[in-house]
Amino acid sequence: MPFTEINGVNLYYEIHGYGVPLLMLHHGFGCARMWEKIVPKLVESGYKPIFYDRRGYGRSEEGSDFMDFYVGDRFRAESVVELESFRDWLGVASFDVVGQCEGGVVAADYATKYPDRVRNIVISSTLCYSSVTMHEFNLSKFTRTFEELDPELRNKLTGWHGERTKRFHDQFRQFGGAYGKGFFDLRPTLRQINCPTLVLYPDRSFLFEVEQGVEFYRNLPQGELAVLPNCGHNTYEQQPEEYVSHIVKFLDRRRLDGVTGISNKAVNAVTCVG
Repeated sequence: MPFTEINGVNLYYEIHGYGVPLLMLHHGFGCARMWEKIVPKLVESGYKPIFYDRRGYGRSEEGSDFMDFYVGDRFRAESVVELESFRDWLGVASFDVVGQCEGGVVAADYATKYPDRVRNIVISSTLCYSSVTMHEFNLSKFTRTFEELDPELRNKLTGWHGERTKRFHDQFRQFGGAYGKGFFDLRPTLRQINCPTLVLYPDRSFLFEVEQGVEFYRNLPQGELAVLPNCGHNTYEQQPEEYVSHIVKFLDRRRLDGVTGISNKAVNAVTCVG
């Protein structure tokens, strides 16, 4: 399995195809495995999906102080540092980015800090702002302990994250990660994103109302909005064909013929499938 050491932590990653680099950031319960349904169609459409398990997720290492990192103010800033270090290791000059839920927060933060690295962004099912603290919000939405989850979901999460799954899940129910534990508001960050950005939002999310997607779109200087009808929160899983179609149509409008932005180093050295 492919791993690379980034900032002292071994991260699992995958790269598929030979097309235009498309960096994909998983959600707060996810990992690289969540993209399985949509990778083939992205490759067929001329893109080169690149994704990795962020620190402490999936098959990547946690590091010695993961829980302090996960619940503290360091999470968002260090997630951006991690992504930039990963990009540098790949040898990619710039890429398009897809961020799902929490991955969308990482994408937005990264685009404001490194605007020259990001050509276009697609963000799906990401919270724009909260009206209560995220501690209150999570407890109201994630009411079941790990033992109370449906067996199918427990098995899925365990397959993704291994023996740390229960601890990780029960911590997430309280607070942590990119959304933190206090009030959350991404709007000041969104106003600083200068690249074209598609907001892809479901109308049946159990977490965030569709109006969050509208507010997200309204705060983007170059925003577009697409609503997936009769679709739940995990858009990539519930409507994979529509998900890919929106991404490809949006990015294809902005592609430059013959320009991929990826160096020979990355093509030759790190093209692999886990």
